[in-house]
Amino acid sequence: MEEPLYRQILGHAEHWLSFDLGTNREKVLNGCREYLRLGNDMIYRYHCMADNGTQVTLARSYVIDILIENLFRYSTKIYKRKHGPPPCPVSVVALGGYGRAELSPLSDIDIMFLLPDNVVAGGIQRIQEILSENLLLILWDLKLKVGPSTRTLSHTFEDAEKDIETKTALLESRLITGQKKLFKQFIRQYKRFYRRANPEAYIQARLDDQYTRRKKHQNTVFLQEPDIKNGVGGLRDYQNILWMAEIKLGIDSMGKLHHRRYLSKSEHRAYTAGYEFLLRVRNELHFQSTRPTDLLNLEKQPNIAKKLGYKQKSVFKRVEAFMRDYYKHAKEIFRITQILEGRLFPERQITANRLINSSLSEPRKRRVFDGFVLRRNILTHLNLSVFKEDPERLIRVFRHCQQLDATLDFSLSSLITESLPLITSSVIHSPTANRSFRGILQTVGEVYPTLAKMHELGVLERFLPEFSDLTCLVQHEYYHRYTADEHTLNTIHQLDRIFSGASQYSPVYVHAIHQTKNPSILYLILLLHDIGKGKMISGHAKIGAGMARAILARLQIAPDIMERIIFLISNHLEMWRFWQRYDIEDPETGAAFANFVKDEENLRLLFVHTYCDSQGTHSDLWNSYKDGLHRGLFHITLDHFRGTASKGVEEESQESVSYSCIREAAPHISEEEIIAHFNQLTASYFVDSGVEEISFHLDMVHRFLRRVRQEESPNTLVPIVDWRDDLNLSMTVVNIATWDRPGLFYRLAGAFSVAGVNILSSRAISRMDSITIDSFYICDPGGGCVQDQQAKDKFQTNLISALKYDKDLLPVILEQARKAENPPFLKFDERLNAPIPHRVDSHKDKRLNRIIVEIQATDQIGLLYRVAKAIYDHGFNIEFARISTELDVAVDTFHITNINTLKKDNSGDLRNLEANLNNLVS
Repeated sequence: MEEPLYRQILGHAEHWLSFDLGTNREKVLNGCREYLRLGNDMIYRYHCMADNGTQVTLARSYVIDILIENLFRYSTKIYKRKHGPPPCPVSVVALGGYGRAELSPLSDIDIMFLLPDNVVAGGIQRIQEILSENLLLILWDLKLKVGPSTRTLSHTFEDAEKDIETKTALLESRLITGQKKLFKQFIRQYKRFYRRANPEAYIQARLDDQYTRRKKHQNTVFLQEPDIKNGVGGLRDYQNILWMAEIKLGIDSMGKLHHRRYLSKSEHRAYTAGYEFLLRVRNELHFQSTRPTDLLNLEKQPNIAKKLGYKQKSVFKRVEAFMRDYYKHAKEIFRITQILEGRLFPERQITANRLINSSLSEPRKRRVFDGFVLRRNILTHLNLSVFKEDPERLIRVFRHCQQLDATLDFSLSSLITESLPLITSSVIHSPTANRSFRGILQTVGEVYPTLAKMHELGVLERFLPEFSDLTCLVQHEYYHRYTADEHTLNTIHQLDRIFSGASQYSPVYVHAIHQTKNPSILYLILLLHDIGKGKMISGHAKIGAGMARAILARLQIAPDIMERIIFLISNHLEMWRFWQRYDIEDPETGAAFANFVKDEENLRLLFVHTYCDSQGTHSDLWNSYKDGLHRGLFHITLDHFRGTASKGVEEESQESVSYSCIREAAPHISEEEIIAHFNQLTASYFVDSGVEEISFHLDMVHRFLRRVRQEESPNTLVPIVDWRDDLNLSMTVVNIATWDRPGLFYRLAGAFSVAGVNILSSRAISRMDSITIDSFYICDPGGGCVQDQQAKDKFQTNLISALKYDKDLLPVILEQARKAENPPFLKFDERLNAPIPHRVDSHKDKRLNRIIVEIQATDQIGLLYRVAKAIYDHGFNIEFARISTELDVAVDTFHITNINTLKKDNSGDLRNLEANLNNLVS
């Protein structure tokens, strides 16, 4: 810490913390508060001027040290006045992060009052009372997060033996104030204790902690919102190494590990630089926060980047540059941590996917091949020149590991990283090196671990230069959780899971992929599907298709397969868009999509690709409902290719269906009503609907007409409502039979909003006699079927108000939201997600002869109700709707028709509607 800052802190302490016995508590508290304010201001200015994270945390620790030292001196004076001389010496000890003098602005402050063993119980109690009232309570009143403990010497060892976290915190003990002799005695005894108290068990527990913690954070550095402290490549990786080194070797610094040759000069420099950078980021995060946090969320990233000196004019470019530096340093910390784990504990190796104790492995003979040595499934190098002798080994080594189910030892991993410059153009274009790479991609079910390791060590982007632009690329899209490179690898992981049967949805996708001629080419498609994002996010699919051609040529992919891969890369988003946009129960949708994808091979590959792409984006984006839509489009398209989609009416007349099936299924319905049902609906309805569904609709119409005959107006406007749970899709289907009328959809949507449920989709079946059966697919706000009877009752009450009395439900929706602390239909998140580009598009789809309105906007209270009402107000009816709200973003599609069926030109109405909707969602 710089001398001027040190003197300033002491000067402020002398002015504000000089308390005598006559000082009242309020004055003590005010003095401490002003000292702390001035100290924090100095530290912030120092932080803004310095690049050194550890110096700032050291300064913060010193400010707290001086505060505690003065309060302890003040407490001692009060004790002497009340009770005379203290019965024993006391040492005030800093523990954990405070003990190593690494206090970020909102870090926990852990302190221990250390006492000798021979103090009487009454003496301890009096000391605790004085220190609690005159030291701890003041620290808490200052809003400092203090974790105190009081222990005798023997108690410290007892607690350390019981709890590994206590044992670790005591490793970093540092005297703040009090008796030095007692503290030195503790340090001597504690060092003897932890070196004798089963150090192997402690090291194993810390390695287990590394494994568990990394698994919790998806075993990747490249999360869009990383945890600076506990994430992969975070501060905890570095700290765990120091704790284990202290227990095993008595080494308490990275400098000493470098001196003992556990770290090379370059590794030591990179490790220290990474730790400094992360501490600086954490300090800035704390300065911008009001409560302790280590999550570098999307909301904070722009301001942190600006405060840390990133000057790019575009906020996106600024964040991208900052986060690239973050990932670079975190990746180095993770890589070097793994290397140190291997060097310090060669008998125990920890990887992202498994914990290996080589002493427990079955003994195997030493096997030497291709410049490498294999023993106990651990691969190492025969000599340090192995890659200089043949640079293509930098690719083959990963193929060997994949085939032999072997793990790279840490020495070989380090040598690979040092040898990256050997991957030159000649290696990149080498037919044999590319054959090895193709072999990696063709080993179905086992591709992800190999590519992930290649990426971790820097080989993947070196051998595939086009991939380098994806590395650490932040994706400013609301639904992405990972950087572009990590997303790509995650999609490949999902395909591995399909082949291994590990996915919840595996069977249908396994069957589909095995029906293709060459299942393994999907790995290539996934690897390259977002390659264009390195150039531009918008339009990346088309850009990527162009870039993929040169890569596929290097990989010597056959021309016919190459064209298929390029087609699928170029159109990899289309299947998702199709079932989001169109009614998959309409056979014309299957025909249109079949015409688009061209053949069954493309359909199957795109079907599986879309699933992997979504799962690799964000695990919350896929659910049984979406899987049902996705499979539905797949099957109706497959039926079209096989010529089964149009069977039905041509093979059986309406009369035969009616009398042989429907009457038998619904014996309580009169023949007259059955005939009327057939006469009032189009032929396509009887093709698309099964006997059970038609019978159900007939029953609803029957009940509705009976009510109409029995009730007086306006009770004839009260609909028949049926709630049914679909456990396979994990949602509830609500069917409503009523009179068709303009604006029916927005009234129904409003009633669902008041009930606090989420609409997923809807479709309407309208008879020519103005009776309609509207089906809404809904779910509980937390997902799953709607079980709340109160929500169902609320829907019914408000639906009747809207239909009988034409009540506008928007005020009810808004009032309910104001009363609720967290409205059930709108999730609030403390973070500000990536900016949502609001979009409204209306057009006539020529493929299906539909007018389609698409909306993307930040979700807001009553949005669906207001959009649907606007559509009605501009003279349109909603025939079909697909409603999707994810991560607080609404993506809605509506198929609309003119209320005035005689009106031929509606282009002006559409333009006005689009303008109104743009104003509504912006």
